[in-house]
Amino acid sequence: MKHPARILSIVLLLLSAPLAHTQTDPGVVTSLKVTILSTMLAERGIGEWGFAALVEADGRRILFDTGARPGTVLQNAKELGIDLAGVEEVILSHNHGDHTGGLLALRRELRGLTPDALSRAHVGRGIFWPRGTNPNWQGMPAVKQEYEALGGSFIEHVKPAEIHPGVWLTGPVPRIHVERNWGMGGKAGQAQSPDGPVEDNIPESMSLVVNTPRGLVVISGCGHAGIINTLEYARKTVRQAPIHAAVGGFHLFLAGDDHLAWTAEKLREAGLRNFIGAHCTGLEAVYRLRELTGMTRETAVVGAVGASFSLEEGIDSLRLAR
Repeated sequence: MKHPARILSIVLLLLSAPLAHTQTDPGVVTSLKVTILSTMLAERGIGEWGFAALVEADGRRILFDTGARPGTVLQNAKELGIDLAGVEEVILSHNHGDHTGGLLALRRELRGLTPDALSRAHVGRGIFWPRGTNPNWQGMPAVKQEYEALGGSFIEHVKPAEIHPGVWLTGPVPRIHVERNWGMGGKAGQAQSPDGPVEDNIPESMSLVVNTPRGLVVISGCGHAGIINTLEYARKTVRQAPIHAAVGGFHLFLAGDDHLAWTAEKLREAGLRNFIGAHCTGLEAVYRLRELTGMTRETAVVGAVGASFSLEEGIDSLRLAR
């Protein structure tokens, strides 16, 4: 064998070199776009107190939440030229009607076009627990019954799960920091857990996390577990990487100045690069966080119907929110 020492050195060099992410690597998404289909601000389509977004990750299409009114997401998708008939999976971030209200109408409408459209719904443990003391309360148990009658099925998550390569659900998020953003006026109702009644702190609240070469992208409905609890849990369970983008509702519209300052510091520590605060994030909260984190009008915006974030182009806020 000629030049064995040289050959050995080349082999050792190749073995010691770090592997670069490629499009075929499992667990890393290289093409991602998130488009908002339901929120309050609307330049096109219908605005409402609710949230929904279409997530397109390496060719896979997932609907995250379904808005409040039955027809909002259907109408907005139509106006934006988005075809939802090929979307088989939906994620429900929690039980509230402003995130689940469109599920049944979407399934009824779209299954006539594609039988598997929105036929699988991912949820967190606790979403079907009875709430309140009203004996006539229906909520998600009734939605579950009708959705299953329409041929749909629920997948319940109790811990983080990679549902596609590089696409994760947090499952219920531990409440490490005190980010109390549930209940009205600091008061919360009760939920009937299998172990008995507990404070209804929206225990099923979960987010979607996409692992990209640039960092993690987190999509949230309301983030009732707290934006910082959610982002830190994403980094702990998926990958210790910077938060490249956070998109959705983060329930900061009632947050005071001290809490926003603390949140901004934690966001800086997490390396947040892009922020679209929609739904319950709050207008003032978005602007305050932009200022405190040192972000810009290009990287921190109020979310609007049709606004999007992509790895290739960053944030497209549309004209109204620019």
